[in-house]
Amino acid sequence: MAIFLHRVGRIAFRHRWYVVLVWAAVLALAGFGALSAPKASDEGFSMPGIESQKAFDLMEQRFPGTAADGASARVVFVAPDGERVDAGGNRRAVEAAVASLAEGPQAVSASDPFRAKALSQDGRTAYATVTYEAGPKDLTAAARDRLKGAVEDARGAGLTVEVGGKALDEGGGPGGTAEATGVAVAALVLLVTFGSLAAAGLPLLTALIGVGVSLASILTLAHALHLSATTSILAMMLGLAVGIDYALFVVSRYREERSRGHEPREAAAVAAGTAGSAVVFAGLTVVIALAGLSVVGIPMLTKMGLAASGAVTVAVLIALTLVPALLGFWPNAVLTRRARAGRAGRAGGTGGTGGTGGTGGTGGGRSARDDAPKDATEGWGTRWARFVLRRPLPVLLLGVVGLGALALPMTDLRLGNPGDEAKPVSTTERRAYDALAEAFGPGFNGPLTIVVDARGTKDAKDAVRTVARRIGDTGGIVSVSPARFNEAGDTAVFQAVPSTAPTDERTKDLVTSIREERPEIVSGTGVTFAVTGTTALDIDIAGKVQSALVPYLTVVVGLAVVLLLLVFRSLLVPLKAAAGYLLSVLASLGVVVLVFQQGHGAGLLGAEHTGPIMSLMPIFLVGIVFGLAMDYEVFLVSRMREAYVRGRTPGESVTEGFRHSARVVAAAALIMVAVFAGFVSEDDSMIKMIGFGLASAVLLDAFVIRMALVPAVLALLGHRAWWLPARLDRLLPRVDVEGEALHRRPAGADTPPSGTVAPREVSRT
Repeated sequence: MAIFLHRVGRIAFRHRWYVVLVWAAVLALAGFGALSAPKASDEGFSMPGIESQKAFDLMEQRFPGTAADGASARVVFVAPDGERVDAGGNRRAVEAAVASLAEGPQAVSASDPFRAKALSQDGRTAYATVTYEAGPKDLTAAARDRLKGAVEDARGAGLTVEVGGKALDEGGGPGGTAEATGVAVAALVLLVTFGSLAAAGLPLLTALIGVGVSLASILTLAHALHLSATTSILAMMLGLAVGIDYALFVVSRYREERSRGHEPREAAAVAAGTAGSAVVFAGLTVVIALAGLSVVGIPMLTKMGLAASGAVTVAVLIALTLVPALLGFWPNAVLTRRARAGRAGRAGGTGGTGGTGGTGGTGGGRSARDDAPKDATEGWGTRWARFVLRRPLPVLLLGVVGLGALALPMTDLRLGNPGDEAKPVSTTERRAYDALAEAFGPGFNGPLTIVVDARGTKDAKDAVRTVARRIGDTGGIVSVSPARFNEAGDTAVFQAVPSTAPTDERTKDLVTSIREERPEIVSGTGVTFAVTGTTALDIDIAGKVQSALVPYLTVVVGLAVVLLLLVFRSLLVPLKAAAGYLLSVLASLGVVVLVFQQGHGAGLLGAEHTGPIMSLMPIFLVGIVFGLAMDYEVFLVSRMREAYVRGRTPGESVTEGFRHSARVVAAAALIMVAVFAGFVSEDDSMIKMIGFGLASAVLLDAFVIRMALVPAVLALLGHRAWWLPARLDRLLPRVDVEGEALHRRPAGADTPPSGTVAPREVSRT
């Protein structure tokens, strides 16, 4: 692989104009497609194989033209203190608002709260339900304007009016603030790391180009594939983070090769062959982990994973082609000021630089080698590595105990899908939720929808009444609505209101109890029923995700071991990496539970309501953190193995790996943390939680696992860390990530400078 990517780097550097034009054309075509493509349609959420989804499907089949998950609005009217909403001018204002809503664009119906008995016991609060013929994203501006206008008119009459439901949810996409914050912090980190505006700007430029291509492509396909706005945000989040990181590693290796005396084209080629190989494997782990989300069986999750993996693939391709090409335009600009001055001085004294990297056998070669290895990378990384090598056991124990403590809250993990109650109190949806809960009880916001299949039953109405009565007598149910039949009279739907909130564990127990008692409830009626609705759907999703989490984690960890076995040709290094990955995932999940479920510091992040963790959050975290953790493992440990196969001792290999990679890995981690943390400011609770979880995971994995536990374990293992059974060594294909083949090139190739130690074969015994 190293030889192939070396050639790719040389070609990209040499034919840089063509490479830049090709990427410009790709960006232009993707942008044109995004502008020309129709708006994404609202397909809704579906999850095959669960009872809630089967009930939704039955409703759509037996009640034609009624979308089970179509757009709706629940308009809540609250009278001033001491007044009733059904008296005098208040009643007239409510009726006028309902009439206006019923005649609005795309409206199917608007229920009169006084006829529907949607009035609280004290008479202060009433609500009207407005249903639409289109989904939330397909509602027109005119329909939303009519809704907002009716609300304002009622408010003008002195009522407090709030709106819940999906009708005001316009979907939307990335707001821009999170991305701008992440890019600004990334620019600062790159500038401090490289000490050069050009070197800092190049990774940002290429990452933004990659994100532009990815987002435009997603928008082009959004209508055909029914992609949600969350898909774009996740793709942008990952594309920006890995795009900067991958370009950072290539540019850093280019600077290192230049400091060793290589000319620009060869330095770019070697960077592509070495750091580029690591980029390919690191990107491959992310892509496989994201694409593997399809095995969970959630269509939306599959689409998000595939879209994000596409963004990562684009980032890898750009790092291998566009980055070397841009280095060709500014070969010296990305170097430090001291390095540029040193090269200028040598050029003036010798009449030009050498063609291969030796500037002579005297002091010129010495100063060339001093530019980067000591000035750029010998510092805290080397000192820290030596500290860990002297005290490996205390460092290992401290790291494991600390991560274990952070992981403890994970034992209290509860999964669910927070709704309007998780939104800020500044939103009308949250205020509507609170008003309904106060007036009608906490369970009113999450009623259970009971779908009764009475096909083949002689007296369907009597059977449905019996089922409704028995469900109403179940402990935890406070009320049951009248049943609504379809035209054929063989299917009925009614709602049962729990006494507890939608995200309460007792509500989950109630749903489970009703389903378990189904045989007794339908006994003698000849019908059957299914429990659905938003609350039941959330419970079913959480159950499915929870059951899929352990198998998916097993697959991901097994994949990590296999990939790293190929990369490092070692048995213990992959096992160590997998164990570290598990620690970082569990610790980051524990931190998420600590903040978003238990509420410690939640207010600082804008999370005003604590509750269950988003059902899809653990799966996302497991998949994405796997890829990112392997990124740092490959980049850091590959430099250690590179030193080991060239004759260094195990301790020297660890030190040399840190000398070359620690500063860059730390910068890459800080950039990722900044990018992910920026998304905590998003209003979408799922994006907020994912951004916080990923930022925590990267921080823990990079600075605790990779920077502390990895060198500690390698120090304790010594030569055994690089041991591989001879039989397995013969069976495994050879993947040259460290660029060993580049040091064994035939005569005529641009050879490494003098002083390079010839590679050795790793001992297998």
